[in-house]
Amino acid sequence: MASFECDQAEGLRRMLAGPKPRIFTFLSAAPVADKSAMLVNLSASLALSGSDVVLLDACTSADGITRRMGVDMQATLLDVARQQRALDQVVQAMPQGFGLASLTSGSLHAATHDADQLRRLSNAFGVLAAQSDVLVVDAELDANDNFAIPGMASGDIVIQVTPGAASIKQAYSLIKRLNAQLGRRPFGILVTGADEREAEVVYQNMAQAASRYLAVQLHAVGSVPSDDHLTRAARLGRAVVDAFPMAGASVAFRRLAERFALSAHGARLGA
Repeated sequence: MASFECDQAEGLRRMLAGPKPRIFTFLSAAPVADKSAMLVNLSASLALSGSDVVLLDACTSADGITRRMGVDMQATLLDVARQQRALDQVVQAMPQGFGLASLTSGSLHAATHDADQLRRLSNAFGVLAAQSDVLVVDAELDANDNFAIPGMASGDIVIQVTPGAASIKQAYSLIKRLNAQLGRRPFGILVTGADEREAEVVYQNMAQAASRYLAVQLHAVGSVPSDDHLTRAARLGRAVVDAFPMAGASVAFRRLAERFALSAHGARLGA
């Protein structure tokens, strides 16, 4: 089995030789099913557009994307940090076209309270990012409002929200918590379950409140309409852009993929 140090060295060579990897860390204020559909279909759409995409489950709750997809992960980044597995064993190819990886199969408490193990876990995260064009992170905040790995805040942070009052309140709360921990920085807003007009209203209201009360700038990333084709595609185990390419959701995800791909090549997300 290849050692972690060899994997790390190869990843660092790629990092130095190629463009800086792009990390998109997602926090969701939407129902879990909506979050899962967004992550799977965005990752698949990015892969279809030509990017090498890895979707990383960084959740310790049952709401993580690997559990939602019903995938039994044979190796995790925590296994790599503990030098029990090689990094090339962590990513599983999905039929939707992207790679799937998991941070852990259980609690991270011990790992994140061991400085050496946290360093190794952070290194493994960095190498995983370096070995893909785009790393999409399914994240959650811990009890202290931190990400499991500090590097998850090094890229773009995107908040998923739906038009309902409860979701908007939860999304704003996430922004306040992040702002308290990370200091002032921009955040992307992705509105799902809404047409473009509804999404614009949600974004403008949130942007005004964040600017007025937190001095935080929000960027509109885009929107995805409510579409039964998303559920139908999921039942088929396929991405909506593949199964139903003319559906409204497919059009929206292709547009999102273009924006994220541009950002991955240096443009500002949401510009």
